Amino acid sequence: MRKDLLLSGADSPDQAQPAPRSGWRTWRPWLLVAIAAMGWWIVYTNLLALTEWITFDLLGLSPASALGMALAFFLYDVPKILLLLTGMIFVVTTIRTFFSAERTRQLLGGRRAGVGNVLAAGLGVVTPFCSCSAVPLFIGFIEAGVPLGVTFSFLIAAPMINEVALAMLFGMFGWRIALLYMGTGLIIASLAGMTIGRVPRIENGVEDFVWQMSVGGSAAAGARMTWAERFAVAWQSTREIVGKVWLYVVISIMIGAFIHGYAPEDALAGIMGEDAWWSVPAAVAIGVPMYANAAGVIPVVEALIGKGAALGTALAFMMSVVALSLPEMIILRRVLKLRLIILFVAIVALGIMLTGYLFNFIL
Repeated sequence: MRKDLLLSGADSPDQAQPAPRSGWRTWRPWLLVAIAAMGWWIVYTNLLALTEWITFDLLGLSPASALGMALAFFLYDVPKILLLLTGMIFVVTTIRTFFSAERTRQLLGGRRAGVGNVLAAGLGVVTPFCSCSAVPLFIGFIEAGVPLGVTFSFLIAAPMINEVALAMLFGMFGWRIALLYMGTGLIIASLAGMTIGRVPRIENGVEDFVWQMSVGGSAAAGARMTWAERFAVAWQSTREIVGKVWLYVVISIMIGAFIHGYAPEDALAGIMGEDAWWSVPAAVAIGVPMYANAAGVIPVVEALIGKGAALGTALAFMMSVVALSLPEMIILRRVLKLRLIILFVAIVALGIMLTGYLFNFIL
């Protein structure tokens, strides 16, 4: 018997036949996650009804009033974004425990110039996250050693282009507009990321704590981790990241709620409908302080076009809202230094303005 064990490579009978984990210890982590997920879903799916009840029934504000719209926006978006952040960080970090940093680098960073940016931009298209939701994934890419330029390509494409926005554009404006929008969005994300990646010593623009976070390194032993350990790593990462950005989220949504309730739509349409060279830059400048995802702003774009705004100008406005919103910049300020944020905004804004002029010229 002892000889058989030695030949099999085991040092002892216990190692040759490890004791199985008890059923309760195996399923307990899954049970806890399932209960948490169920609670998360119940709260998330009832947020809108609860917000409307508080704003319009309990407080008696009118849905047509500026204060009512602003307060409803704030009360709905604060818990919504925090719930999305919490859930997504937990899920993404759990998945990331299966992949080492080296594997991620090989997928996105180990390509010749430009290929990694295109792959990251394409990944952003199929991930329907808003700009605030893309930030935790940005942190995860940095932790995994993905180059900054490639990471920025994902950060730009994720909120700007998604299947919901493409479907709505197709339904409202036709397939040519939808495909042209997707193509120009991919080009902006890829070229902007490539440009940022070529800036000397660009890594110095990231806050020190991002490089010091150890969540990505825990994936090195991903194949040997138990589910309980994976969930523990994910929960630790969730608490750490949300704890660092929650105040920025609240402030950014407060700004967005004010603009959502009080921004004069007729005035916006008047500016965007002007046949002047400055209409596209003005639309981008107006869109930056606002906060919404692509699906949320497309109906506004349709209304603006119906009031006389040029198509390219209105789409440039939409791109700036979803890719360069002030709330996103406030959140990014927690992980990026000011000079890198300014560079990011300048490059992406230039790409969006060129796209707006292109749309106005060919359509």
